[in-house]
Amino acid sequence: MHTVMVGLGSCGIATGGLAVQRRFQELLGPENGGVRLKETGCIGLCHREVLVEIVEDGRGRTLYGEVTPDRVDRIVADHLRGGRAVEEWIVDREELLAGQKRIVLRNCGEIDPSCIEEYRARGGYLALSRAVTGMSPGEVIETVADSGLRGRGGAGFPTGTKWRLARAAQAERKVVICNADEGDPGAFMDRSVLEGDPHSVLEGMAIAGYAIGAGEGIVYIRAEYPLAIRRLREAIAGARESGLLGPNLFDSGFSFSIRLKEGAGAFVCGEETALIASIEGKRGMPRVRPPFPTEAGLWGLPTCINNVETLANVPWILSHGARAFRSCGTANSRGTKVFALAGKIRRGGLVEVPMGTTIDEIVYGIGGGTVSGGPFKAVQIGGPSGGCIPASLGGTPIDYEQITATGAIMGSGGMVVMDDSTCMVDVARYFLHFTQNESCGKCTFCRIGTKRMLEILERICAGRGIPEDVHTLAELGEQIRMSSLCGLGQTAPNPVLTTLRYFHEEYEAHIRGGKCPARVCLALVEFGIDPDRCTGCGLCVQACDAGAISGRSKEVHRIDGSRCVRCGKCLTVCRSDAVRKG
Repeated sequence: MHTVMVGLGSCGIATGGLAVQRRFQELLGPENGGVRLKETGCIGLCHREVLVEIVEDGRGRTLYGEVTPDRVDRIVADHLRGGRAVEEWIVDREELLAGQKRIVLRNCGEIDPSCIEEYRARGGYLALSRAVTGMSPGEVIETVADSGLRGRGGAGFPTGTKWRLARAAQAERKVVICNADEGDPGAFMDRSVLEGDPHSVLEGMAIAGYAIGAGEGIVYIRAEYPLAIRRLREAIAGARESGLLGPNLFDSGFSFSIRLKEGAGAFVCGEETALIASIEGKRGMPRVRPPFPTEAGLWGLPTCINNVETLANVPWILSHGARAFRSCGTANSRGTKVFALAGKIRRGGLVEVPMGTTIDEIVYGIGGGTVSGGPFKAVQIGGPSGGCIPASLGGTPIDYEQITATGAIMGSGGMVVMDDSTCMVDVARYFLHFTQNESCGKCTFCRIGTKRMLEILERICAGRGIPEDVHTLAELGEQIRMSSLCGLGQTAPNPVLTTLRYFHEEYEAHIRGGKCPARVCLALVEFGIDPDRCTGCGLCVQACDAGAISGRSKEVHRIDGSRCVRCGKCLTVCRSDAVRKG
């Protein structure tokens, strides 16, 4: 008996997974020809999608990468019918997952996320059963506290402590909220977990509800995640039908229900008090704390908020024990951390590594280095509120304290890799533009200060920077960091402050030298045409609105630097790679 699993996470679908699935259905015919065809989530190897895995009873598993509908024909003919694997398309799973430890991602790419029976076959909901039938709420909290689990949403607050505070709050009604409002550019950890293993998050929420004395849970998820929303709805319905959500779970007297709340995609709603306001139907704006949500949160009720990754860890901890979780990681940062590897990286996707793994081990060992083959320059960790860590600090272990010491933050787990073609001033401008645009406007320093910083960065990138700009950026950054109410404003200057700290020479080159070393900021770049490559096609002449390019048909063209406005259109349209930036 063969089982064919097609990777249909968002990454698999985007690269043609649905067409691959349809081709299998066409070739296998009615009833799939005795082959079980199913969909699964992302295993993390996004750079090799579409992934198809064939599982043969008693004969092992074969994983194929970069599968297209055309390749399906040969896989069906040679492997499913002929018994011969197509060697040249096989992905070495063990090699690509080397150096990882999968706790949060334990089921992603392994099960059909819509099938609760598959989740239960891998031990799903046993932790919840054990908790509500054999442990007191206090024992559950102590187990989580002893494990050393810290919040994976960015702040790293001890999860056991948060649960203990929520348990101690006096109220007839309490609420558990799963924060799935993942909004960092380049981050897709939570989305992939919800698409590939939604039941682990639901089970973690139910355990949290039992521990703190809550009877209801809400998943706050951004509406831009339609596949994750669909699979969550299916999972909730399946758990209800199986008696794993709802009244009197496992005849214990404990009842717990879960519903979804779709957010409109405001980045600030990742902050817990803004998230609460959004659920209540108000504008998503942070409020002053205390009181903290564990005392008075949603509708004034004690509320425990954890993010997707934090909750997905909980069933594993209760099943394997606090000691097993503590055995992984560092003294102050236990367990594993999921990262979304993106940017100029050869092997992009999801990775889950033990805390304490170094940046270099992730970039080179797991990510395979830069896709260009050029030098690794920096990583942006923690999303737009994080910071840029230079390659010289690649030996830094991944844990909360050591990442914070660099000037960055762990954040929820985005890791954008940059090579020597990246302009760090432009990177700071890009991320500050994002946070400035996403500011709720409540705090003057965040609202106005980030705007002033962005104006300065745009001026520097346009070649109009002045020496005083560097000092002004640093001063404004510290004032915004110290004076803003919520985490968005407090961390918004991080990309600027870290690039000033580690890449000061690039700011100087832009301002004093009138050059962009990475040749990214077009206003600081000189354009020319390589006579050995120019074919005289005339496309650049047609694209140049400034009339700066001249030359006869099929003869070498030239750019008049005095008329060139550095728009870059000639670079875009040239088919012979003759236009050069210098």
